[in-house]
Amino acid sequence: MAINTENSEIAFNDAKQYIPGGVDSPVRAYKNVGRTPLFISRAKGDRIWDIDGNEFIDYVGSWGPNIIGAANDRVVSAVSAAAQKGLTYGAPTIAETILAREISEAYPAAERVRLVNSGTEATMSAIRTARGATGRDKIIKFRGNYHGHSDALLASAGSGVLTDSLPDSAGVPANATKDTLLADYNDPASVEALFEANKDEIAAVIVEPVAANMGVVPPKEGFLEALRSITKKYRALLIFDEVITGFRLSYGGAAQAFGIQPDMVCFGKIVGGGMPLAAYGGKKWIMSKVAPDGPVYQAGTLSGNPVAVAAGIETLAILKSHPSIYERLDQKAATIEKAFRDKGLNVNRAGSLLSVFMTDEPVTDEKSARTSDTERFTKYFNQMLDNGIYVAPSQFEAMFVSAVHTKEDIAKTCDVIKSLEL
Repeated sequence: MAINTENSEIAFNDAKQYIPGGVDSPVRAYKNVGRTPLFISRAKGDRIWDIDGNEFIDYVGSWGPNIIGAANDRVVSAVSAAAQKGLTYGAPTIAETILAREISEAYPAAERVRLVNSGTEATMSAIRTARGATGRDKIIKFRGNYHGHSDALLASAGSGVLTDSLPDSAGVPANATKDTLLADYNDPASVEALFEANKDEIAAVIVEPVAANMGVVPPKEGFLEALRSITKKYRALLIFDEVITGFRLSYGGAAQAFGIQPDMVCFGKIVGGGMPLAAYGGKKWIMSKVAPDGPVYQAGTLSGNPVAVAAGIETLAILKSHPSIYERLDQKAATIEKAFRDKGLNVNRAGSLLSVFMTDEPVTDEKSARTSDTERFTKYFNQMLDNGIYVAPSQFEAMFVSAVHTKEDIAKTCDVIKSLEL
């Protein structure tokens, strides 16, 4: 039986009078799953409630940040204490150094860290820094990898454009992406070919070490190692976009999980504890090019905002002091993975990230992801939602398992998966 969404429908119609499409980020519109988006009233732990009073087990987790659950008491207390002292200063604070130090100690490649406000800002700034450090203009990204909505990176850009079947974006001049070269994820030969065709012109390769914006697509064995080898061979930089995987696959992110250190890294999501905060970092010699030390300009009035920094510090402190969290996350996600497989569905998983694919064959890259039966996914999504399981309204997004999902929650989720009629 479909849930009651009367109040959400009213709220959505009102929102469309003032906000493009009625939402502030396209995937929230539920456009491709045939229903009205849910307007949320609150969230706590692994539960989320809409304005009609419907309660759900939450596997979106604000698209990843809520790894320790929504409104964690310690994080809320830290945010409240920081807010009482002032919401923003536009000036340095000791807390910024504390967070930057924690990131650097967790992630050896991040010898120097710059705090920013969003994942888009982090990746955009990392690319600019890589170009400034190498004196080269071209970059390589992978089809289906999403690195935010800055002009240069909106080329074959993952979940947002895949979900809505849009071109990369209107309003992006051709010149903005002329130096963005496209390779195929999990295909190192396509990367080497681009380097051979553009010798001494490529500044960096940017990659999601685990792709999570064409659905979750783990790297094939040897793929990340090959990228590390190729970039060293051609004296280019390797940038890991760990906006999603950072502090989720392990405390040291994908770099620790796969045993490969990039030259630069981008963080978001968990690093801000659910607040608008992100970061980029890299080797000392690279980050020394960033203003005021060097000629690469990047600035932000709200960068290092004290309230967001407080949330990030407390979140990382909780994760660091409970290392067994990652093993438990893996076990919970593996249980859900098995339920999908027992149902005969294709599923990819990396740690606590997973995606079910409505495909006939395994998904290993953007081309195979695009074979998904999105009408069948719509059936899946609606049945999950109507049975109290809150998942992303897109075939090309991830499920995020949190530390606060209980055995009972996982069992109920698996029961709903078992009952699906697809």
